[in-house]
Amino acid sequence: MAQQVFAQTEAFDDDFESQFLEFEKTQQVIEGEIVRGTVLAVNKEFVIVDIAYKSEGQIAVSEFTEHDGTVSVAPGDIIDVYVENRENENGLVELSKEKADRLKIWDEIAEACENEELVEGVITARVKGGLTVDIGVKAFLPGSQVDLRPVRNLEKYIGQRFHFKVIKFNKKRGNIVLSRRALLEKQREALKSQTLGKLEVGMVVDGIVKNITEYGAFIDLGGIDGLLHITDMSYARVNHPSELFEVGQEVKVKVLKYDPDRERVSLGLKQNFDDPWLAIDSKYHVGQRAKGKVVSLTDYGAFIELEPGVEGLIHISEMSWTKRVKHPSKVLSLGDEVEAQILEIDPRGKRISLGMKQIEQNPWDVLASTYPVGSKVKGTVRNITNFGIFIGIEDGIDGLCHITDLSWSHKVKHPQDIYKKGDEVEAMVLNIDADKERFSLGIKQMTPDPWGDIDRRYGRGSTHEGKVSKILDFGAIVELDEFIEGFLHISEIAEDKVENIHSVLAEGQTVKVKVISIIKEERKLGLSVKRVGQDDDDFSYENPNIGPTTIGDLVKEKLGNMKFS
Repeated sequence: MAQQVFAQTEAFDDDFESQFLEFEKTQQVIEGEIVRGTVLAVNKEFVIVDIAYKSEGQIAVSEFTEHDGTVSVAPGDIIDVYVENRENENGLVELSKEKADRLKIWDEIAEACENEELVEGVITARVKGGLTVDIGVKAFLPGSQVDLRPVRNLEKYIGQRFHFKVIKFNKKRGNIVLSRRALLEKQREALKSQTLGKLEVGMVVDGIVKNITEYGAFIDLGGIDGLLHITDMSYARVNHPSELFEVGQEVKVKVLKYDPDRERVSLGLKQNFDDPWLAIDSKYHVGQRAKGKVVSLTDYGAFIELEPGVEGLIHISEMSWTKRVKHPSKVLSLGDEVEAQILEIDPRGKRISLGMKQIEQNPWDVLASTYPVGSKVKGTVRNITNFGIFIGIEDGIDGLCHITDLSWSHKVKHPQDIYKKGDEVEAMVLNIDADKERFSLGIKQMTPDPWGDIDRRYGRGSTHEGKVSKILDFGAIVELDEFIEGFLHISEIAEDKVENIHSVLAEGQTVKVKVISIIKEERKLGLSVKRVGQDDDDFSYENPNIGPTTIGDLVKEKLGNMKFS
């Protein structure tokens, strides 16, 4: 009996040992693995979890604490945890929920990478070379992989959620590289085939402004970009496409050209509207006054926008009646509102000529009534030339006093010998030609003409002293006073024939002469030396050798004697 009991007891012990070993085997927990457990309790410091092991595990409650301080776990919750230590100093298993979550995410990312599936994440920060993305763990998005085109401002993507493709994955190094561009390219290719299949010249399509350059804007039509050139944006002047568009803006454009082989599309926006020049004749006519805004300044004039798409040119010569405008910027500025008169319209050439000065009365038209011929004026010498001086009479109106009208004397070789800029002078109005804008003045006319009483002062037969001012081959010019000169013919020098005039006369020499002839209308005096002291009855005044009395007369006489073949 005892042997039977002993045998039964021994059999029971063997069975218990095998069951205990089996139990121990099922309860084996390996550090570094993820196991599933049930939350038993939650206290201020730890969350107690049953993982079907000989002892419970504990997790710091901070791993479950939300931003607002609440704890996101309760007794009875089933959670996956990471085994950090099978037994600590208190005999409990150390667990981590955060590490379990991270490992699970790495596994999911690895699987997505193998299967070329997409992952979703939020861009969290700008880093060197790109952006950081939170996909459960930190991943890197290179700047070149953010969009289809290079992006200058990466910061604008922070906080946005996107889908990404994993293009590089290394779990050991904790390195994940993402691409959004690869996803966009795939989507774009799908859209591109659809868009190319329906595009036709002349159709109006919806698009989104994708990029802006100096010469135009690229419009995304759906997988393919079309160029909207700056000249096809508006009938009005466009200095830069950014004046009309911004990236991301939706637009309706017309297909102007389409090359399916090269996949090039030319677009137009202004073609959606009527050309304003088609109705130009019904809106504007020559002589009409119109208002507009200065939109461009050039060396030769200013362009005025009369309405969007319609501009007129005010040539520099049409800006002022009196002022010599060197550059339009001296009169106008960009953005100025101006009124002008329409001078000419060319609908075919799309040109309108405008005039600013025509808005005001032409001062030359009233000049004759303000300054009649013979009236006296005062002014300032504004400019000096070799042919005369310009005298400022009114703002922008100068009168010309020719060198021949500066003085009754023939000694003036250059106006600057008498006047300088800024001198105040008085002059007489000689002539006004409003059509040619010429205002002729005379200064010598302000004093009596010395030839007016020539008969009284230098009558025929009178004797005077004079100075030889010029010796010629056939006579000499003798200066009687500051304004009067006479001609002494070589035959009137001596009784005997003079072969060489230089042997008897010299320039600057004082001689006594007798007036033998006067031609008042030609301002000529004939003089004689040999007849000084003779009675008038001793000689005849008929056909005297009066000759030229000035250098100008001499030139005329010489030219008149020349024969041309």
